[in-house]
Amino acid sequence: MTTVYFFHGSMSSPQSTKIQAMKPIAEVLGYSVDIPDHSDIRNPDERVSAILKRNDLAIDDFYLVGSSMGGYVATVLSETLKPKGLFLLAPAFYMDGYAIQNPIPHAEKTTIIHGWQDDVVPLSNVFKFAQTHHASLHILDDTHNLRASIPQINDIFRHFLS
Repeated sequence: MTTVYFFHGSMSSPQSTKIQAMKPIAEVLGYSVDIPDHSDIRNPDERVSAILKRNDLAIDDFYLVGSSMGGYVATVLSETLKPKGLFLLAPAFYMDGYAIQNPIPHAEKTTIIHGWQDDVVPLSNVFKFAQTHHASLHILDDTHNLRASIPQINDIFRHFLS
């Protein structure tokens, strides 16, 4: 069975609004879901290490979904794990304190959603990443948390998994 792994942001948890909105979409489409709780790990690169130490990761057919710091984590993980796809929400690229400043996505497809009014991760960072790696980029009229755009995100996510 195909698995969708969700990675939450820095100050978030597996109960985040966006993850809880997308989770049923994956399940209805027949995917299993795994949402690791890294709320006690504040360093993004330590989160990557924690995931890579797991011995129960799907190795054939899976997707990585990440929000903010979780988007960075998912992208860095893709370099080793090679998922079918990356679905990234306001991913924290080119941020101070992150070890890998130029993560390279290794997935069959990459979709990014970002808000015009994001005051945490500059749109220019995400645009640079999307342009460099030819990722699909959806810019919505929203802030960093993207909560006002959940219906649109869900539609894009459903299409991404279909």
